Amino acid sequence: MKTSTKVFVSVVLLAVVALIGFRMTGNVAADSGIYDEFAQCLTDKDVKMYGAYWCPHCQEQKKLFGGSWDKVDYVECSLPNRAGQTQICIREKINSYPTWEFSDGSRVSGKLGLQDLSLKTGCALPSLES
Repeated sequence: MKTSTKVFVSVVLLAVVALIGFRMTGNVAADSGIYDEFAQCLTDKDVKMYGAYWCPHCQEQKKLFGGSWDKVDYVECSLPNRAGQTQICIREKINSYPTWEFSDGSRVSGKLGLQDLSLKTGCALPSLES
């Protein structure tokens, strides 16, 4: 096989492997921090999520934000080893996870889609079209 053919085949194989890798890891856009401005807008509007490290719905909620999650105002409610609830969550009467609290004092329990959060807060979602 010619050297140029080997190089071409190698490049194609690398591209296929990369594409498979991106598909297996989920939403590449979310992992790259594409929701940074949206997440920061939520925080700027005093939106916060109360949750627990062991809560599967909280983990799903965090995954929706991907690499932008660190910009969301998150309050951990569980003590280590699930030994009870933190004082702030007791004081705020948080009874289920996740619980979203909005600047008007309203709360929504359960996982919310990004579109739902956008509609509730007026924070714009980024356009994911190329």
